Amino acid sequence: MTRSDAVSRDPELSVVAPVWNESENIGPLLERLAPVLDSCVSSFEIIFVDDGSTDDTLEILRAAHGADPRIRAVSLSRNFGKEVAIAAGLDHARGAAVVIMDADLQHPPETIRTFVARWREGYKNVFGQRIDRAADSPLRRLLTQRFYRLFGSVGETSLPEGAGDFRLLDATAVAALRVMREHARFSKGLYAWIGFKSIGVPFEVEARAHGSSKFSYLKLTNFALDGLMSFSTLPLKVWSYVGVAMSFLALAMASFYVARTLIFGVDVPGYASLMVSITFFAGIQLLSLGVIGEYIGRIFAEVKRRPLYLVEERVGLAPLVSDDCGPPAQRDWT
Repeated sequence: MTRSDAVSRDPELSVVAPVWNESENIGPLLERLAPVLDSCVSSFEIIFVDDGSTDDTLEILRAAHGADPRIRAVSLSRNFGKEVAIAAGLDHARGAAVVIMDADLQHPPETIRTFVARWREGYKNVFGQRIDRAADSPLRRLLTQRFYRLFGSVGETSLPEGAGDFRLLDATAVAALRVMREHARFSKGLYAWIGFKSIGVPFEVEARAHGSSKFSYLKLTNFALDGLMSFSTLPLKVWSYVGVAMSFLALAMASFYVARTLIFGVDVPGYASLMVSITFFAGIQLLSLGVIGEYIGRIFAEVKRRPLYLVEERVGLAPLVSDDCGPPAQRDWT
């Protein structure tokens, strides 16, 4: 099949890669990715989602599309975050299956051959499983391990160990993800929540070809909070139990002081113990209000019903069609 034939019809496989200031990695990625796709599928498209890059990422993508029209791009109006960029890529993908991967070559393109083989066996959600996390710092490995244990204990669904964004999704699974428009997105949880016949494929994480990770510890913390609060109400419920426990503790303390006063006479409480008690209970109250505030903040973001993202430019892609967001020619939001 010629490249023009592949462009004129829906491809067998779409590859979605979110990018943010990844100009140095696009060339090396395409050099490895295109031959792999040529060897395992009849037709394909590669969709880069430029998440508000400030370098020459978009110029490189335009040039790549000029050389090969199967390479396409969606440029967002600003940086919306990786989770939203993935959603934008899924919205534009037309393949019978979609592979999601990072552009920094930590996700080896050669693993896609195994993904496609498992898909053809009937699996609709084929996810990559990291064999180890040697590429991460010891602190990051520890925090990641603790988070997944916590999520498995309190979340609505369990996350496969070592699973991340690197995966193949059948068009049926992609259609299910497209209807989920929440803004506080935790894609790993969404992949697990939709279900479908799933299987893991082990892979070794490679070192980044160029640049460094865009996820700071603050961003990872916020990401973890989004995951916990999107898939669990336990942080809200726990304060009911804490309140009951504190009430019983207060009754027990009151009974103790009444009994001691009756036996030993009036006792003047000390200033230090009073201040410690006031400070402790005030801290508990503020902490509980903070948790409630986190949920209310997310509710506030959802009820505003703002679009997930705004598109500044499409390279080799037609505007999305929707019945509720205006004419297709003006449809640069979703």
